[in-house]
Amino acid sequence: MTAQEILKRVDHTQLKPYASWEDIKKLCDEAVEYQTASVCVPPAYVKRIHEAYGDKVKICTVVGFPLGYSVTEAKEAEIVQALADGCSEIDMVINISDVKNGLYEKVEEEIRRLKKTCGDHILKVIVETCYLTEEEKIAMCKAVTRAGADYIKTSTGFGTGGAVREDVELFKKHIGPDVKIKAAGGISTLEDLEMFLSLGCDRIGTSKAVGLLKGETVEGY
Repeated sequence: MTAQEILKRVDHTQLKPYASWEDIKKLCDEAVEYQTASVCVPPAYVKRIHEAYGDKVKICTVVGFPLGYSVTEAKEAEIVQALADGCSEIDMVINISDVKNGLYEKVEEEIRRLKKTCGDHILKVIVETCYLTEEEKIAMCKAVTRAGADYIKTSTGFGTGGAVREDVELFKKHIGPDVKIKAAGGISTLEDLEMFLSLGCDRIGTSKAVGLLKGETVEGY
């Protein structure tokens, strides 16, 4: 794949809790220059980015991040504010405790409510695979599909593990035809980028893609 083909699938990400405006500005400048799919940033920066860059960058932000155990009403409020601030894509974290308690229908209903709040905007559902059994992963594939979300996403990048081949292959077997896959967390080489895209991922969440494709040594999410 060409660098351009890879980057148009990348959510260029900066979610460190201590990210400064200079960090965010660098991210956005790179996104404009290299035409990444979006920038994925903390909710507190959405409005400032929208005011500074307008339609030059597509803004993605996170909801219920990174632990997922906010109540549904709080997640809904986060989405409403993010959209008002100029965000166009939402990456939400499921309530992992609900999954562990076997409350799959409750998780599905939350996703459904949040997709309704998003409306025509893209909703990606982070299931945090590192904490789930195979049975739970399959249940989440079904929940994401039935709830009408746009993407299932492997990881926050802040858990005990990130995206792996086996989880993407499992997703492909169990999601519906209208659900896309986003791999994130621990994607640190060009080989990783190409592998996940070749497996059928539509998006990659990483802070490293631009640096890797420029031949730089990079660290981060």
